[in-house]
Amino acid sequence: MVELALPKNSKITTGKTWPKPSGSNNIRKFQIYRWSPDDGANPRVDTYFLDMDTCGPMVLDALIKIKNEIDPTLTFRRSCREGICGSCAMNIDGINTLACIYGMDEIKGDVKIYPLPHMPVVRDLIPDLTHFYAQHASIMPWLETKTNRPAKEWKQTIEDRKKLDGLYECVMCASCSTSCPSYWWNGDRYLGPAALLHAYRWIIDSRDEATGERLDELEDPFKLYRCHTIMNCTQTCPKGLNPAEAIANIKKMMLERTL
Repeated sequence: MVELALPKNSKITTGKTWPKPSGSNNIRKFQIYRWSPDDGANPRVDTYFLDMDTCGPMVLDALIKIKNEIDPTLTFRRSCREGICGSCAMNIDGINTLACIYGMDEIKGDVKIYPLPHMPVVRDLIPDLTHFYAQHASIMPWLETKTNRPAKEWKQTIEDRKKLDGLYECVMCASCSTSCPSYWWNGDRYLGPAALLHAYRWIIDSRDEATGERLDELEDPFKLYRCHTIMNCTQTCPKGLNPAEAIANIKKMMLERTL
């Protein structure tokens, strides 16, 4: 069940049902969350029907078809269509994922689409990620050095470079953080899986010279230690990454430096 951060004193209602396309034997039903801050109405779920013989295979293809051919007021983010930018993250069939790489053939029955859970909604399927991005910025997502800058580049061994695999690929879609109950409960202070995955990426970078400062910054009852290893983050990541492992490795480093 999707736990949405609904506008104050509101509830989800049944919205408009659009007519089925005529002359098709391959019709699929889509139930999509709708809300606008401009009309004062409750959030609703509108129902659409698509001829799948004239639609692309991904959920994003269906959303674009609905917007282009049925309801131009439907609002969502999208950009690359290749699972690289992270823009089209949403809750599809109860799973936080990227609409551009999630196939319709992976969904049984009606297609139910909601914005990412437990995030303020800007409009329809667009969550407000302001706080999420601020948390990412707080972990200093850049190379921090103290020695003189080299003439050409900061070099790294092949072995040290391999340590970054499974970390740098994160596209900041927020699917993991918005699937984490600990982040739902303490999102104001707990950094969440995405920010902590990025924190670990810089902590173990052999070229970085601020490991101590980075660990000091995370030594907090809430920033790091609200993770209870529920594993939702790893299960839902559309890029197949493992934020839970990264968080566990940070905790291990914290322990080792106290021994």
